Amino acid sequence: MRAVLSKTVGGPSSLVVEEVLDPTPKAGEVVIEVKAVGVNFPDTLIIEDKYQFKPPRPFSPGGEISGVVEAVGEGVKGVFKGDRVIAMTGWGGMVERIAVNAQTLIKMPDAMSFEEAAGLVMTYGTSFYALKDRAGLKAGERLLVLGAAGGVGAAAVELGKAMGAQVTAAASTNDKVQFALELGADNGLIYPSGAMDKAAQKELSGEFKLACGKDGPDVVYDGVGGDYAEPALRSMDWNGRYLVVGFPAGIPSFPLNLTLLKSVSVVGVFWGAGMARDPEGHKANMAQLMTWWAEGKIKPRVSRTFPLERAHEAIQALSDRTVMGKVVVTVES
Repeated sequence: MRAVLSKTVGGPSSLVVEEVLDPTPKAGEVVIEVKAVGVNFPDTLIIEDKYQFKPPRPFSPGGEISGVVEAVGEGVKGVFKGDRVIAMTGWGGMVERIAVNAQTLIKMPDAMSFEEAAGLVMTYGTSFYALKDRAGLKAGERLLVLGAAGGVGAAAVELGKAMGAQVTAAASTNDKVQFALELGADNGLIYPSGAMDKAAQKELSGEFKLACGKDGPDVVYDGVGGDYAEPALRSMDWNGRYLVVGFPAGIPSFPLNLTLLKSVSVVGVFWGAGMARDPEGHKANMAQLMTWWAEGKIKPRVSRTFPLERAHEAIQALSDRTVMGKVVVTVES
């Protein structure tokens, strides 16, 4: 079968497509014929050895897939050949076929496309875990989403609205803000691109507070980091919760006295570890997401698709932060 492989440390251009042996299911596993692969920010990091996990090479990127069960291993119950499923792989998903633990599978609704399914679990799972389990977002609270047009940011906008929050979407261009408004955000804000000095950061903090209304946001969803972090923290209301989600603009730092002055909590969001530590909570979250999908309250926006041979372009597009919504690699056997 064909596989996208990282054989040396490097960016997207270092990836190659080669023929490798087909997998066979061990006890408790199934082999999935992959139809679509969601591309996420960890894919840009893992191939450069910058992610929390460093799999031995050669390995394939791709942490979430959708496809059809092709073979069932010994002892598997409730999963059958021909089932349409979603699987979280961590890595290894940019292949034509993959063996996974059958207990981790999520059954796809009949009306859901493979592309949509491949763009659902990681972004919405991360954002729902962040907003529900880490921030305890309540109906009527004010939510500020940084990077609101990206995969996890767009999911946070939709989920914030589904949870009854007032959502302000912040992004780097007018097109991205308009995209977030189309997702249901109540208000939008364009923030500057690139590095900011202290004066520019102070000005941006005032703009964040003004855009959110009243005394600023109750919850900040920060999937960007960099120079945007401190202004967002400064803009927050009393007892606010600041969600640390990702750092495409760089790992930020800020004075801890800011958290004291407003009794703000800075909360880390590591969805993968949280899912492993609380599998029942994860199942409940996935069930809620599927309900909201069926009700039309959330819908993955797949903005671009690439064939398997061009997977490196898909990862590069995400790395360049030029895409809105989800990027998906499609696989044709």
